[in-house]
Amino acid sequence: MAVVLLAEAFFIGALNWFLGVVVDRQRMSLAGLDPDVMSKSSKIGGVAFGLYFVLCALVALLVAIRNRAPAGFGRVVLISVAVVHGLLGAFTLSLVGWPAFVFMVVMLGLLVLLLVSYDREDGPEQSASGDAPEAGGDPKAEGEPAGNPGFAGEPHSRTGEPQDGDDEPQDSVPAQVTLPVPTTL
Repeated sequence: MAVVLLAEAFFIGALNWFLGVVVDRQRMSLAGLDPDVMSKSSKIGGVAFGLYFVLCALVALLVAIRNRAPAGFGRVVLISVAVVHGLLGAFTLSLVGWPAFVFMVVMLGLLVLLLVSYDREDGPEQSASGDAPEAGGDPKAEGEPAGNPGFAGEPHSRTGEPQDGDDEPQDSVPAQVTLPVPTTL
């Protein structure tokens, strides 16, 4: 994905630079604006937007290399580029057509996948069996204790007596159902 973001950075920068050159050579004016100002602002906008996409590509590359979820500034950058792709997708559907829209939606999906595919603490989800590290499990993971099926933060009774909430769920209907007596003999 970082490679595609770099390609987008180059394409967006080159497109805005080209539009700035066209405005400059044609001496176009929009609503009385100075053509030189329009040309320079298009070129500056292209460079700034291209650098923004390069930053996003760098963050995506760092996430892939570290194999951890993005945090802090990197997460904000990736969320913002996902929003930008959503907006660009909406504009490209109406202005350019379906192929550009599909590309923007695929990029939006990849960015969202990058943002949600990692656990916040330990990176991608690991195998829970830590008994045999050579079997591919996470060596830090430990198996569940055999005698306690409860949760990790749940208080445990030392006497083995049932506590509040340990009883089986009780229905309001009695467990024994009486069959109806036949009325005809």
